[in-house]
This record gives sequence, structure tokens and C-alpha cells, in this order.
Amino acid sequence: MHRWHRPLAVLLLTSTAALTPAQAAEYSRFVADRSHIQFAYRQMGVPSEGRFRKFSVQFVFDPGKPAASRTLIEVDPASAETGVKDVDEELKKDAWFDVRRYPLARFESSQFRALGGGRFEIAGRLTIKGRTRDLTVPMQPRMDGGAIVLEGSFPLKRLEFGVGTGSWSDTATVADDVQVRFRITLNPTS
Repeated sequence: MHRWHRPLAVLLLTSTAALTPAQAAEYSRFVADRSHIQFAYRQMGVPSEGRFRKFSVQFVFDPGKPAASRTLIEVDPASAETGVKDVDEELKKDAWFDVRRYPLARFESSQFRALGGGRFEIAGRLTIKGRTRDLTVPMQPRMDGGAIVLEGSFPLKRLEFGVGTGSWSDTATVADDVQVRFRITLNPTS
């Protein structure tokens, strides 16, 4: 009996399907056109959304050996897109992402941990505008053909990162809370 059958059955059940032992492999080939990073926020009390069009992902995920998994995600904040041209241009300015001085936001993992029920948790450090904070990100993988799709969301406080300074720091105008949602699709390592 293979030693990973029992933990694999427990750790990798998802709401849609369980990963079978044959699917327990290392995944590292990023599929950009099947991945996204989005954000949701409130402006003047009105729910609003956006996305980052440009980001790079270095990800190695082994559902059978989560401790061996790792990731580095870099986001181009100048690629933030809300569907409102004036807002998109404002986000590039010094008070928001200050893209001239800080051309990349970055998340680097320090630990992956299985939570059970097919859920995982990634601990790491998030850096935006030169400010770094510890972050724990929940994640749920699911199989999609031969690829694995890693999905999750997490809250952050924009003011902790200096995003929206000066008059924009008024949380009655733009809420401090931002919800980030992601989908990272990986093909098996060759």
C-alpha cells in the first residue's frame, strides 16, 4: 500500500471532485489565460470591482506534499483596471499605487499547510508600495482536465499599504477593506 493513499483521500476532497492518486503530482506550469487576480471594494458605499491585467506567477504545488510547495506572485499595479478610465488613471498616481516608484507588488510564500477537506493555507509576505505585511491566504484546489485550479480570496486593509493617501484616506469615500480573489491555473510539471 502506498503511504500517500490515506492522507491524499483526506486532504484532497473538494466540493466538486477528489484528486485521485494518479493526479497527485507536482504542478508548476502557469496558464495565464485561465488565471486572474481581481479585487472588490466600496466607493461612496457602492460596491465596485477591478482586476489586474498583468501579473507573473512562479508556483510549484504538490497536493500530496504541501510543505514542498512554494510561490512567488508579482503584480503590475499599473495594470489595474476597473472599467472606468479616470479611476484606472488615478490608481497609477502617487496617492494610490505610485507605479513610478513601485512598479511591482509581490507575494512570496513561506509555508503551505493542508487544512483538511481539500483546503490549504499559504503563509507568506505581501509587499505593496514598499510596505510588507504577513499574510495567510486560504486556497481550495480543484481539477480541471489535466490542470489544477487554485482558487481563494482574502481581505486586506489598503491603508496598511499606503494605498489611497491624503484625501483618499477618508474611508467614507473609499472603504479601507479590499477583498482580493484569485484563480491560478497550473499544468503538471513536465
